[in-house]
Amino acid sequence: MGPATSIGVDDVSVTDTWDRLREDPLSRLVDVRTRAEWAFVGLPDLGQLGKRPVLVEWQTFPDNREDSQFAERLTAALADTGATRAADIFFICRSGSRSRRAALAMVEAGFERCHNVADGFEGPLDPDHHRGRLAGWKAAGLPWAQG
Repeated sequence: MGPATSIGVDDVSVTDTWDRLREDPLSRLVDVRTRAEWAFVGLPDLGQLGKRPVLVEWQTFPDNREDSQFAERLTAALADTGATRAADIFFICRSGSRSRRAALAMVEAGFERCHNVADGFEGPLDPDHHRGRLAGWKAAGLPWAQG
C-alpha cells in the first residue's frame, strides 16, 4: 500500500490494486472516467477475477462539470454490487487526478477504505504526448478491453 497523500485516501499502484482485487472478493474497482473514455479508450477487464468495474462518471462530458450527484449515484451502484461502506474501494481515472477527488468525496460520504489508483488507466504523457506507455493500467499489461 502506498503512502497516505490525502486524509483517508492512499495511492496504490496498479499492480497492487490488481492483487488486492484478486485477493479480496469484497473489494471493488470504480472507474470514474467519462462514457467517451470507456467507449473509446477501453476499460479494465476484471473478468478473470469474477468482477466488473463499477462505472460512474465523476465529471460529465463534454462540459467537464463535476457531477453533484456523484456520491449518491456511486453509493447506489456499490450497493447493487453488494459492497459495504467498509469494503476496499479502488478509484481509477485516466491518470489519477479525478479518481483522487472522487475517492475523497466517498470518504466524506462515509466509505471507510477508499484508495486512489496511482497513474490511473493510461498514466502520464510520454515524450511523444501519448498516454498508456509509461505507467498506468495499460502500460503494466493488466487486462483491459475496448468498450
